[in-house]
Amino acid sequence: MTATLLGIDATLLSRVQFGFTIAFHIIFPAFSIGLSAYIATLELLWMRTGRDHFHRLARFWTKIFAVSFAMGVVSGIVMEYQIGTNWSRFAQVIGNTLGPLFSYEVLTAFFLEASFLGLMLFGWNRFPRWLHTLSSVMVALGTALSGFWILAANSWMQTPAGFAIQDGITYPVDWLQVIFNPSFPYRFVHMMIATYITTSMVVAATGARYVLHKRFVVEGMTMLRMGLGMLAILAPVQAVVGDMHGLNTLKHQPAKIAAIEAHWEDTGPADLVLFALPDMQAERNRAEIAVPRLGGLVLTHDWNGRFKGLRDFPREDRPPVAPVFFGFRVMVGLGLLMIGIGWTGSVLLWRGRMAGARWFLRPLQHGWPLGFVALIAGWVVTETGRQPWIAYGVLRTADAISPVTPLQVAISLVLFVLVYCVVFSIGIWYIHRMIERGPHTELPGPDTLPNRPLAGAQPDRREAVPS
Repeated sequence: MTATLLGIDATLLSRVQFGFTIAFHIIFPAFSIGLSAYIATLELLWMRTGRDHFHRLARFWTKIFAVSFAMGVVSGIVMEYQIGTNWSRFAQVIGNTLGPLFSYEVLTAFFLEASFLGLMLFGWNRFPRWLHTLSSVMVALGTALSGFWILAANSWMQTPAGFAIQDGITYPVDWLQVIFNPSFPYRFVHMMIATYITTSMVVAATGARYVLHKRFVVEGMTMLRMGLGMLAILAPVQAVVGDMHGLNTLKHQPAKIAAIEAHWEDTGPADLVLFALPDMQAERNRAEIAVPRLGGLVLTHDWNGRFKGLRDFPREDRPPVAPVFFGFRVMVGLGLLMIGIGWTGSVLLWRGRMAGARWFLRPLQHGWPLGFVALIAGWVVTETGRQPWIAYGVLRTADAISPVTPLQVAISLVLFVLVYCVVFSIGIWYIHRMIERGPHTELPGPDTLPNRPLAGAQPDRREAVPS
């Protein structure tokens, strides 16, 4: 009989521990991917126009990037150890297939980042501006490559392909199918856009803070234009990509879709459940609010569309409904909110009324967590919706656990919670202090400035924006 601690077995505790650590970890690589692209864009604009405020913004966000990157590396190391300590059976069965993908990340993405990161962080007054800009572009490319390999590995766990099983161990037989598995293109594009949206919200919120308090107004307006512009474009695109991703998930993981929609039985055209309290024991929804037929239309693009309900799957193959159902609605709700923010802000900027729109700037300055919350909610849907499989249809989560006791896992979980709360609270506090100080005037050294203006350069007008 499986040992338990207060009725909780080692498998559930290990899942909670991994979920806790990855929730902390994912926000930093995601922010680093988006922020590195933003910094590279700022430097390219600086080279093209010669305007000093682009340089100040690039240096300012590079400092924040350094802290975020370091915290992402530290939290990622912990997760690697957990695979060996808590999930050794997973490493044994899947290691031949996923191990090389993680190695490719190191050989391509991590080496590329490491080669140029030092130039990016410390080469401002030591190298020509073209070389420093090139290093920022290479770091941005490296972070995107890292996302490519991580998403390839995670997508394989969702939709395994290109492998064979011998003696209970998976072996790759077609690397192109392993990497470009059925869900990878949708999942990769969806995640990359999410990183840019998340960063855009942080940039726009920071710009709103400066403009609202009349500090660093030129830089703040630049951040508002770039952040809100990206939101206005990418947030609607994300909705389209999410729809395509949903169609792919319905094809390959129908039980996950049934849990997302809290859809219990296929009795006709599916309703769209807006709100409910799913009851897995009674196999029904309580306090349900639904729109007739709209669920089938959204998921199948057919007014009479139908899809399998949870009762079509054995109980042991059903994912937990409540976290998947509510996580999806949090993600979609925040996505719609960010579309509204992007469009409203773009209209205010276009009409020249942003500086005086305090009703918009006040809430926006506190809106920086929206992208992170939506990101974590999306990962809850993705990973919890895959249960009870750790590799869908190949290896169950309960069969991937190491021979550890619940007490051992519980002790390490408590320690992780304490250490993470202290370390990451300090890191986030330090980032807040850097934002509070703002982008100080830090002009390039004489060795990086040409004797004459760049072609096409325009003066940096720093007049106050009227309120």
